[in-house]
Amino acid sequence: MEKLVITAAICGAEVTKENNSAVPYTVEEIAKEAKFAYDAGASVIHLHVREDDGTPTQSKERFQKCIDAILKLCPDAIIQPSTGGAVGMSDLERLQSTEVTPTPEFATLDCGTLNFGGDEIFVNSDNTIFNFAKIMKDRGIKPELEVFDKGMIDIAMKADKKGLLVRPLHFDFVLGVQMTATVRDLSFMAGSIPEGSTWTVSGIGRHEFEMAAAGIIMGGHVRVGFEDNLYIEKGVPAKNNGELVEKVVKLANLLGREIAKPDEARRILGLKSR
Repeated sequence: MEKLVITAAICGAEVTKENNSAVPYTVEEIAKEAKFAYDAGASVIHLHVREDDGTPTQSKERFQKCIDAILKLCPDAIIQPSTGGAVGMSDLERLQSTEVTPTPEFATLDCGTLNFGGDEIFVNSDNTIFNFAKIMKDRGIKPELEVFDKGMIDIAMKADKKGLLVRPLHFDFVLGVQMTATVRDLSFMAGSIPEGSTWTVSGIGRHEFEMAAAGIIMGGHVRVGFEDNLYIEKGVPAKNNGELVEKVVKLANLLGREIAKPDEARRILGLKSR
C-alpha cells in the first residue's frame, strides 16, 4: 500500500475564533498553523486566507503573502490554494488564488452545487466547473476534484470527457455535508472513480477521525484540519492543526501505514517534481 498523504485544511472560510480561538486569521497565524501541521506530518497545506479581522478573501495579494510566509517555514510543503473561496464570491474572484507566484502545483476544483446548511448555497454550475478546469489545465495546475456526493463525480467525468482534465485524477471525498459519512458511503465513492485515480477523504465535524481511519485502511489519503473539525475529541477543542494531524499519524502507525513526506506525496499524487 502506498504511503499515506495527509492534507491539513488549516483555516477554511467559515469557522471563526469564536468557535476555536486557535483558528488563524493573520498571515503570521496562518504560517504558524501550517508549520504545526507540517511538523506533525502533513505534506499538503490546503489554503484559504483571511483578512486580519477573519473576513474570508480570495485576494491574490493576500494569498501571495500567506504562501510566501508558509514557504519560509515549510520550504518543501505542497500548498493547495482553494478556488472555492466562500459562499457568494464570483468565479473570477475565486480564481485569484491560482494567480500567485510560483504557480501552484495543486488547487481545489469544486464539482457541483451544494447546500451548506440553512439558506447557504454554494453554487458551481457546469460551465463554472468546466471553465475552472480549463484555466487550471492551461496554467499547469493539477485539480483536486472536490466532490460532496456521487453526482459530483459524474460532473467531474463530464469535464474529463471534454479533455479538460489530465489523468490520473485525484478526488477529495467530503463526507458529512451533503452526503452522510459512513464506511458504506466512502466505499461507494471510492468505487465510482476511474481506475488509477487517487483519493483523499475529509470527514466533517465528528466524522473526521472515523473517516480518517477508514481512508487509511482502504488505501486512500486523509484530510484533517480546522476547516473541517475543531475538536481533538468530543468536547475538547484542538490546540492547533498539528494536534489533529498527530492523531491521524497515530492512527496510521497503529494500522501499519507509513506517512508520505512532501516529495513522496508529489509522486503519489502525480504532481510535477520541484
